Amino acid sequence: MSLVETYAPHLPYLRRFSRALTGSQSEGDTYVRTALEALVAGDIVLEGDLSPKIALYQMFLTIWSTTGAKLEADREDEAVPAKRVRKLPPTSRQAFLLNALEGMTPADIAKVMNIAPEYADTLLAEAESDIEKELRTNVLIIEDEPIIAADIEGLVEDLGHSVDNIAATHKDAVSAVSEKKPGLILADVQLADGSSGIEAVEEITKTLNVPVIFITAFPERLLTGDKPEPAYLISKPFKPGNVKAAISQALFFHDA
Repeated sequence: MSLVETYAPHLPYLRRFSRALTGSQSEGDTYVRTALEALVAGDIVLEGDLSPKIALYQMFLTIWSTTGAKLEADREDEAVPAKRVRKLPPTSRQAFLLNALEGMTPADIAKVMNIAPEYADTLLAEAESDIEKELRTNVLIIEDEPIIAADIEGLVEDLGHSVDNIAATHKDAVSAVSEKKPGLILADVQLADGSSGIEAVEEITKTLNVPVIFITAFPERLLTGDKPEPAYLISKPFKPGNVKAAISQALFFHDA
C-alpha cells in the first residue's frame, strides 16, 4: 500500500489538530505540509510498529516540536475557545488536544508524544486543572426543588465555581441577574409558581451573552425541532458526572 493510501484518510483530522494546536488555519496547514514533504523526501521515517494514525501524528509532532514552535500571541479574530487552548503550556496543550479533539487514550498520547504513559496522565490532569482555573465563574441556578438545587450547587462548587443565587421562579431569576450577572446559568424548565424556566432564560439572554444548561424532567419540551434547541440539556434524574462534564464544556466552548 502506498503512502497516500495509508495516510490520506487521516490527513483531514491531522489538519484539524494542527490548526487547533497553532491557533491558525494557514499556519497549521503549513506545518502539515512541511511534515508531509519531509516524509515523502525520506527525511523522516515513520515507526512501522505503530498504527498509521499514531505514527502520522507522532511524526507531525516531531516536526512541530523541532522547528521552534511557540505559543503565538492572541489574535483579535481568534475565537475565545481557541485562545483558551493556546494558554496551556505546549506539552499540556498537545496532550489535551489529542485527547479532547482526537479522542486518543493516554496510552496513545504517550506513543504520539514519545513520553511515558504516566506522564501523559500528568499532562492531561495539568491541562484539566489549568482549564478549570481559566473557566472559574459565578453561577445562577434556576430550580424550584430545594434538594435538587442543593445537589446542583454542590456539583458547581466542586468544580471551583461559586453560586450567587438560587431562583425558584421566573421573577426571582430575572431579579437575580439584575443584581449580579452570572457567567453560567443552570435552569429547570418548570418552576415553583407555574412559571417557565425557558421563558426566564429567553428573557435573560436577550441582553446577556451567557452559556445555559437546562436540567429538566421534561426534555421533550425543548426537543421539538420547531425552533433552535439548547446545546446542553440534561434529563432528571441526572448523574453528577454528566452535569460536571456539561458545565466544563459549556464554559469552554462558549464564545464570550
